[in-house]
Amino acid sequence: MTDTYLNLVNSGVTKKIAKQLGLPQPTPLRRHRPGAPLVDGPVLVLGRDGDGDALAAVLSGPAGGAPGATVLDGWDLEVHRHAHPDTRYAAVVLVLTGVTHPDQLAEPVLAAAGTLKGLARGGRVVTVSREAGVDDAPALAAARQGVDGLLRSLAKELRGGATGNGVVLREGVPVTAPSVLGALRFFLSARSAFVDGQLLTVASDAGALPASWETPLDGRVAVVTGAARGIGKAIAQTLARDGATVVAVDVPAAGEQLAAVANEIHGTALQLDVTADDAGARILAHALQRHGRLDVVVHNAGITRDKLLANMTPDKWESVLAVNIASQLRINEALLTSGDFADAPRIVSLASTSGIAGNRGQTNYAASKGGVIGMVRATAPLLVPFGGTANAVAPGFIETEMTARIPAVTRQVARRLNSLQQGGLPVDVAEAVAFLASPAAGGVVGETLRVCGQNLVGR
Repeated sequence: MTDTYLNLVNSGVTKKIAKQLGLPQPTPLRRHRPGAPLVDGPVLVLGRDGDGDALAAVLSGPAGGAPGATVLDGWDLEVHRHAHPDTRYAAVVLVLTGVTHPDQLAEPVLAAAGTLKGLARGGRVVTVSREAGVDDAPALAAARQGVDGLLRSLAKELRGGATGNGVVLREGVPVTAPSVLGALRFFLSARSAFVDGQLLTVASDAGALPASWETPLDGRVAVVTGAARGIGKAIAQTLARDGATVVAVDVPAAGEQLAAVANEIHGTALQLDVTADDAGARILAHALQRHGRLDVVVHNAGITRDKLLANMTPDKWESVLAVNIASQLRINEALLTSGDFADAPRIVSLASTSGIAGNRGQTNYAASKGGVIGMVRATAPLLVPFGGTANAVAPGFIETEMTARIPAVTRQVARRLNSLQQGGLPVDVAEAVAFLASPAAGGVVGETLRVCGQNLVGR
C-alpha cells in the first residue's frame, strides 16, 4: 500500500507548501539493500571510560585516510573518537556504561548534542549503557535509568528519517559481547529503519558473530507461520535472503499463495491450521523429513476480530486467543519436548503494540498479544541451556492489506502518530525478526522489540 501523502510532501512544489503550512513532512526511510554500505558516512564513538575505549578498539581496524579516523574491519566504517566540527556524521554511538551518577551524563551527552544538527539524513544515534538494578546505589540506578529517558526523548527530536535506539547491557556482560556488537550493527544499519526509541537488553555474552553479515542464517532451517501474505511473506523472504531454508506454513485456503511464496524463496510449503492439536508435531516432522533439522520458528499467524468488549461474543474472543497465543504455546511445548529442537534454537513471536499500550475495540487481540510478550519472557529460560532464545517483535502501524481497510482519515492519522510520521512496511518487521533469529542475538533473551517508528501512544 502506497503512502501518497509521504510521496507528495517530498516532491517539488508540494514539499514547499507543506513546509509553509507546518504539515508533517515524513522522510522516506533508508532500507537495507544487499551490498550497500552499513552507513553513509563516518561514525562518531563517544565515551571516555574503559568500555568506550574497548568498544572503539574492537570497532577500529587499520588506520583510515582521515586524521584521527579508523576503519571498522569488515564493516567498512570510518570511526572517529572525537567530534570534528565540519564533519557530517552518519551515526553517533554514545557509550555510557561507565556513568555512575547523573552528573556524569552531561559531558558525553552534550558532546553528542553538538553533532545532531549536522546528522546525515537517515542517521543513527545509539546509546550503549547498563541496566539499572534494584540493588544498585540510588545514584547509580538514577544515572542508568536516566539513559532510558534521554534516549527515548532524543529519538522524538531527530528528523530526516534519523533514529535513536539503545543497547542495554546486564551487569557482567562485556561491551564487546557478540550480541552487543550484533545489536549495535542492527541499530546502525538500514535494517532497523522503522525501529526508533527502543532499548534492547543483552542479558549474556552468548551468541556468535556470523561468518557473513549478508547471510547470517546460512545452514539454518526456519519455519514461518502465516507465510502466504503480508508480514509473514516478508519474513519468509527476508530469512531466505539471509541464508535460511524456509518452511512456509499457512492454512489450506491460502494454498496457492503459499506455494507461490515457497517457490519464490526455494523453500517448502506446509498447509496447516496452527490451532490443530498436532500442529507442532507436523511442523517438526516436515522440517526433519524435508530438511533434516529445525532451528528457527517464527510465530506470525494471527487474526483480529475487533469489537468493543461490551459487544464481544464468545466466538470472537475464543478464536483470537486460539490462533494468536494458545497455538503458539502448544507448538512450543511440542518442540521443546521433542529433543530435536536443541541446536541454538530460536523462537520469534509476533506481538503488537496493542498488547503493550492497548487499543480501543481490541481487548481480545490485546490480551492475546500481551500474552505473547509474557510467553516469550517465560519461555526464554527454557531455551538458554541449549544456547537458544525466545523473543518477540511488536509491530505498530504497518502498511498491509489489513490496515488498508481502515477508513482513509483514520489511516492517515495512524500513520503520523509516531516519531517517523509514517507507517512501516512488512519488511521492517521482517528485518527485526531476522536479527532476533540470527547467531548475533544469542544474548538477547525474553525481549520484545517494538517496530513502530516510536509510536507516540504507550511507552
